[in-house]
Amino acid sequence: MSVPASERKLGLFQATAINMIDMVGIGPFITMPIVIKYMNGPYFLYAWIAGAVLSFIDAMIWSELGAAFPLAGGSYNFLKETYAKTGAGKLMSFLFVWQTMIQAPLVIASAAIGFAAYFSYLVPLEPWQSKLISGGVVVLIVILLFRKIEAIGKISVVLWVIVIGTIVWIIGGGVAHGNFLQPLADLNQNLTVNYAFVAAIGYASVKTVYSYLGYYNVCHLGGEIINPSKNIPRSMFLSIFGIAALYIFMNVSVVSVIPWNYAKDSEFLVSLFMQELAGPVAATVATVLILIVAFASVFSATLGYSRIPYAAAADGSFFKIFAKLHPIGNFPYVSLLFLGGIAFVFSMLFRLSDVISAILAMRILIQFIGQAIGLLILRQSKTKEFPFKMPLYPWPVIIAIAIWGFILFSTGWRMIAGGLCVIMLGVGAFILKSYVERKSQVL
Repeated sequence: MSVPASERKLGLFQATAINMIDMVGIGPFITMPIVIKYMNGPYFLYAWIAGAVLSFIDAMIWSELGAAFPLAGGSYNFLKETYAKTGAGKLMSFLFVWQTMIQAPLVIASAAIGFAAYFSYLVPLEPWQSKLISGGVVVLIVILLFRKIEAIGKISVVLWVIVIGTIVWIIGGGVAHGNFLQPLADLNQNLTVNYAFVAAIGYASVKTVYSYLGYYNVCHLGGEIINPSKNIPRSMFLSIFGIAALYIFMNVSVVSVIPWNYAKDSEFLVSLFMQELAGPVAATVATVLILIVAFASVFSATLGYSRIPYAAAADGSFFKIFAKLHPIGNFPYVSLLFLGGIAFVFSMLFRLSDVISAILAMRILIQFIGQAIGLLILRQSKTKEFPFKMPLYPWPVIIAIAIWGFILFSTGWRMIAGGLCVIMLGVGAFILKSYVERKSQVL
């Protein structure tokens, strides 16, 4: 199923902006002290580098598949096409949509919960007030996304400017402080590469990888990207390189002012950083900008995920109601409203730390490892031309699978068991759905 060029409205700049605002969000501001605490030393930057390396390697897989199948839904189409020859295409694509109906609202809720947590720096909140704010963020996002994609592209660029401007301001504050390079000079101080270090990298990388997630968001919007065979890979690599540099320099900047052994215990680390540099007014402004960044992330994530159930339903593999498009705006409004509604409930129920680990545990087996293996299968069959081909194939795929396995193990057995339960329930739902369809055909 090809998409007419006239229906593709998002160019490289807009696609990159959507990716980048999805990647940043509240993640790095909330997880920065957590990562430092896990690493417990000046070498915490290695966890951020590890997250960037995994993202870059995995983006090669997404680039091959995104350029070859530039349609709405991203991984739904990738899994269906790559496993088609084995007979497991329908099951794998169904499982992806099944878990998306749970983990996509978790992603949206995580950003909304983080928003409410940072908002409490400005106004101390009771737990119930924090829940009202996180739920309100989800509702406002759905309202903003209830419009045409061209308007959304323009909104994304404005939010991108705010995201990049905020991080550049934070970095600039550290540079002006005059001690910017000291954390890099101390990077290997007391570093011993042993089991404890590897384990710490694993636990910390669960948080840094969460902060990089979103580099592939453009693939979910594949049917709306101009010149997708070039712009989908380019937007991902530009996003990763840009965000990795900003994350690393932002960490260096903050720790050049607040030593790591104090930073690890700060709940509002960046706000404290700006207060140390320029006083309470600057800290308040920085906090407001961080909240705008978090809001932008929820906006981008919800936009991308709303296209997945729609793509599956339009393909006849999911409930037909999700295939409905808005009669005026031509966007999947049923999918948007459903995911927004579930995200609203999750934002009122769960804690941020549990949500982050659950997101990764649920996604790794089907989405990341699953589609990496699928690419190997499709490449082996030699039945598909790939506009983008990764260098050194198949080594990036093999390395990505190994690292994702390590990250999955680091989420903990409780999260792994939860992810497996979701998969098993999905298999049961698929079998039941297939049975009902066969019965209806007979009747």
